[in-house]
Amino acid sequence: MTLRTNDLLFETKDLFVPDNKELKEALTLGLKKNFQEVSVDFVDCPDLSGEPFNLASSGLCGNPTILEYGGAPYLLPLVQRNKLYDLNEMCLKICQERNMKEYLAIGAGAGPYVFCNTNCEGIFNLAGQPDGKIVSKSHLALVDKDKQCERRNIPASETRTALLGNIYLSEGKGGQVLKINCKKRTGTNNFITQIRESLSDHFEGKDIGLGGTFLLKNGKAHQHVMQDFSQTPIYTEDEINTWLKFYDMPAPLVAVGTLVTNEMDLDLRLQHFHSFSPSHWGGHYHYDTTPDTVEYEGYFGIGEKLFRIDKPEETHKFGRD
Repeated sequence: MTLRTNDLLFETKDLFVPDNKELKEALTLGLKKNFQEVSVDFVDCPDLSGEPFNLASSGLCGNPTILEYGGAPYLLPLVQRNKLYDLNEMCLKICQERNMKEYLAIGAGAGPYVFCNTNCEGIFNLAGQPDGKIVSKSHLALVDKDKQCERRNIPASETRTALLGNIYLSEGKGGQVLKINCKKRTGTNNFITQIRESLSDHFEGKDIGLGGTFLLKNGKAHQHVMQDFSQTPIYTEDEINTWLKFYDMPAPLVAVGTLVTNEMDLDLRLQHFHSFSPSHWGGHYHYDTTPDTVEYEGYFGIGEKLFRIDKPEETHKFGRD
């Protein structure tokens, strides 16, 4: 049974929005420590509803908001199956508080296990309005009976999500967005980690949140897909990695998710991106495995406000890589 959205604890936090020029300089400097070729600019958002991104709305602008619900403690050491949320309802409640007439929600989380009768990854990409209209271009990824990765579409009638999630929420409008291009990885950090650490190093102590989408244009990415819920408790990273199923997934991959510079005393996940391909691939992004040939192209919005929903009362720090 889906949890009642109005019964969930909603906590809010104002985020720091850096000056565009300083943000561009900080990211350019930081990313060049990890990639040979770097380009950072603020540009008019292209139409992201077309190929290859296929978002449910065309843009990333309009009341940019970072949303996190649930958390890893609801999955580990043993799953709490009652932690089943309605993503559309949560987004509409935020729309009401933020005076938004419509929303685009993109991001990473646990998929609707009740829909596919097994644990799965959610690659969320939906647009909604208060009148009930929903456009879904969301996907789920699961491990099939042959231990292969299987990607499925999530219909507009299915807006449930389980356990945890990290969503970038906006009105899906056009406007200025942050565009980041990187080629040839020379360091050890992945694309998102290097963005996050570049921000936290330069804007020390500031609460910054980014969300959006990136395209792995060339190369491969090491990604996991959760198998069905473990019947035995999981307590360590080694046990987690034994339970997860890992794949090296080829480009093109389109990823969606969020990052924040610190936990802000809200038990936040610092970064979380899931990706999908036009074929059968989908999963949780870890890092690329082709540093010499890898190429990233990302579009991001800078969050103005953060919403934390149903924060776990008892927490732990594993299972967040």
